[in-house]
Amino acid sequence: MGLRKAMTAQGPGTGEAEDAAPLLPRTVVLVGLMGAGKSAIGRRLATRLHLPFRDADTEIEAAAGCTIAEIFARDGEPVFRSVERRIISRLVKDEPVHILATGGGAFMDPETRAAIRGHGVSVWLRAELDVLVARTARRTHRPILNQGDPRAILGRLMEQRYPIYAEADLTVVSDERPPDVTVELVIDALEAHFGVQLPHRAPRGARHGKSDDSKAETGKTDAS
Repeated sequence: MGLRKAMTAQGPGTGEAEDAAPLLPRTVVLVGLMGAGKSAIGRRLATRLHLPFRDADTEIEAAAGCTIAEIFARDGEPVFRSVERRIISRLVKDEPVHILATGGGAFMDPETRAAIRGHGVSVWLRAELDVLVARTARRTHRPILNQGDPRAILGRLMEQRYPIYAEADLTVVSDERPPDVTVELVIDALEAHFGVQLPHRAPRGARHGKSDDSKAETGKTDAS
């Protein structure tokens, strides 16, 4: 499918979760740098809240019929951002309430931020440099980190993007603790923001325990 069709293509459903009554009034949009855990946290959060999970990068690739790296190489970043903007706008405006993980550069686009602000609630997963470096180490599927020293690149991206990420509705620290702990923090923040009660894990002690599944992201391509 070409890029023109990708800009308006409708994404497929993800199963029974879409038929459940939503616990939240708006789609939750996770933003942050690569390695912040947007996909891993997003999937767990969606399961906990009985909501569909969407990954903006995956939606773009499915609609375009090629990888994000190929879009960058063939058409350039401006074309990619245009497609990304339209896909995210469609997801937050037209799709039922869900959990949406976005690429690292998506929230930097003013129009994308406006669409998210108008139709969703943004959550910045804020991670420190050492955490990001550790999580992205030895992963060659992130083209931007193959262009030099990953620590230096991530440091520059933090300087450029963190002031914009700070405009998100909510901020949750994503650190070396297990992903399920971060999910609990996101749920706490959403409860306070919307004034609703959401499912938590029990017992409470488990929220700060250890987990064997502590990888922040698995196999996700984030060229942005």
